[in-house]
Amino acid sequence: MKLKPNAFTAALGRGDKLIGLWITLCSNFVADVTAPAGYDWALVDMEHSPNDYQSVLGQLQAYAASDTTAIVRVEWNDTVAVKRLLDLGAPGILFPMIQSVEEAEQAIAATRYPPRGVRGVAGATRATKFGRITDYVARVEDQTTVLLQLETLAAVEQAEAIATVDGVNGIFFGPGDIAADIGKVGKPMDPEVWALIKPAAQKLIARGIPVGTLVLDPAFASELLNEGFTFVACGTDASLLAKASDHLLATVKSGLG
Repeated sequence: MKLKPNAFTAALGRGDKLIGLWITLCSNFVADVTAPAGYDWALVDMEHSPNDYQSVLGQLQAYAASDTTAIVRVEWNDTVAVKRLLDLGAPGILFPMIQSVEEAEQAIAATRYPPRGVRGVAGATRATKFGRITDYVARVEDQTTVLLQLETLAAVEQAEAIATVDGVNGIFFGPGDIAADIGKVGKPMDPEVWALIKPAAQKLIARGIPVGTLVLDPAFASELLNEGFTFVACGTDASLLAKASDHLLATVKSGLG
């Protein structure tokens, strides 16, 4: 049995416009609901949600049956956590709060077997279909998507150096934390935030490096994709449910006599 190609990794390399959805509700049933929608990628979040390995496993299983690639945001740049997620079969990892070239190199090393990295070796894992995938070790590095998240002014200023570390598939700009870092906490759409992100992103785009982000404004998501961003998430499961719930209640109340 051979390792299945990672469609998301390939699409990043081609520079396709990839639309994503943020998944935070820690439910394989929610993953089942969203998987047939047709998003190119879904981000299963462990940093800002109560996900654990069991809940992530259920969500990976749900997305595996669809054309949506599930990327997992690990809680931190932690070698052990990355090892466990890769053994679970996560097609890609988003590393939060990367601040330097050294931290980028540490992240990459966590996804590589020795001598290129420090990932521990296990045989009968979900990632290898319990030992049945015969070319896993030879091909997994090329197929696993590794994304690094920049979330501070200092990190944005080092974007080019971080992005060119060998093994990086894309750079993700975190507008919420960048906003907080420059004194604009709670204002991820502030013009000053994007005045920092967009020029840095364009430098990477000019070098052929995929860039992405999360925004909750669909029109702005389209704008970013049209400007050269490669992978943009345009909503979260929790915000969609909250907004739809509020809208439904308000609509019914507005029709009452």
